[in-house]
Amino acid sequence: MSTSNAPTLAVLPVANSDAAAAAQILQPSGWPAPKGYANGMAADGRIVVTGGVIGWDSKNHLPTGFVAQVRQTLSNIAAILAEGGARPEHLVRLTWYVVDMEEYLSNLKELGQIYREIFGAHYPAMALVQVVRLVEKAARVEIEATAVVPR
Repeated sequence: MSTSNAPTLAVLPVANSDAAAAAQILQPSGWPAPKGYANGMAADGRIVVTGGVIGWDSKNHLPTGFVAQVRQTLSNIAAILAEGGARPEHLVRLTWYVVDMEEYLSNLKELGQIYREIFGAHYPAMALVQVVRLVEKAARVEIEATAVVPR
């Protein structure tokens, strides 16, 4: 008889009761708690997906600077989610593409504040990738989002 050495998995409901119907945080037992993201999410419902979103405003103006672009990008994602009947607490995944990892890391505190202003204290599974460049040359960040709206 063999036994598995795989970690046991904790399935934690998200804080908001409405979103809890759609999403659960997946946290293997014994793993350190992540800060500002979840290791995994499980969800059941209608999927709302964005493309790669950058920080353009409604007039196609891209703000100067990484932090300003992140603020507008997250606001744009919130607007797309709302259009699809989703809210920030329905997010299950964000994938960030940045052209300068050091620019991201040196602004973590301010980025966290902006994130919480727009999305609250809901932290889905996230990935962060440094890329050589984005399609829009002046863009410093592009983010893809996936949300699951409860049935």
